[in-house]
Amino acid sequence: MVVISSKKYIYLVFSRTGTLFSRVINFGLSHKYAHVSLSFDSSLNVMYSFGRINPDNPFIAGLIKENINSGIFTKFPYSECMIYKVKVSETQLKTLKKELNIFMEEQKKYRYNFLGVFTAYWDKPREKDYYYFCSQFVSELLIKSSIYKSNKPPALISPKDLLDINNKEIIYEGLVCNYSKSISNALIAY
Repeated sequence: MVVISSKKYIYLVFSRTGTLFSRVINFGLSHKYAHVSLSFDSSLNVMYSFGRINPDNPFIAGLIKENINSGIFTKFPYSECMIYKVKVSETQLKTLKKELNIFMEEQKKYRYNFLGVFTAYWDKPREKDYYYFCSQFVSELLIKSSIYKSNKPPALISPKDLLDINNKEIIYEGLVCNYSKSISNALIAY
């Protein structure tokens, strides 16, 4: 008899690349991880966030699809990361995917909210249509999907705040370049 799990999960990937912008954010946040991405699969071959469109240019940024094995993570292979597996209901997952699709339909319109990153540090939200930073984007999706609750508006939520999400389990912490190897080893052991 084959047992099919009805448990649904999403994955939150907290990372620190060591880029100049990442170091500035880390200094301001006084927290290890400056970036957060969302994925629906533990392979992390497709993650959604706001960041560099071109890994070589920090000033051209917006709504992106990331891959833990390419892009910025290839440019900075010794980036550190922590990955949460978050249990969600079927309804939450459907709502999350629906909300994400709304963003993705107009992906090219979105820009990185550089100013908002800095105004959030002084507890001043900067909200402008089509402008987001990574944790603002991820938290808005999670709040609209009833996966995460916060008294703060998304424009003030940092990656550190998202560490408090419910129903989480840390599945990995270490170098990005070792993640795929650790997943392969876990599957072999299973």
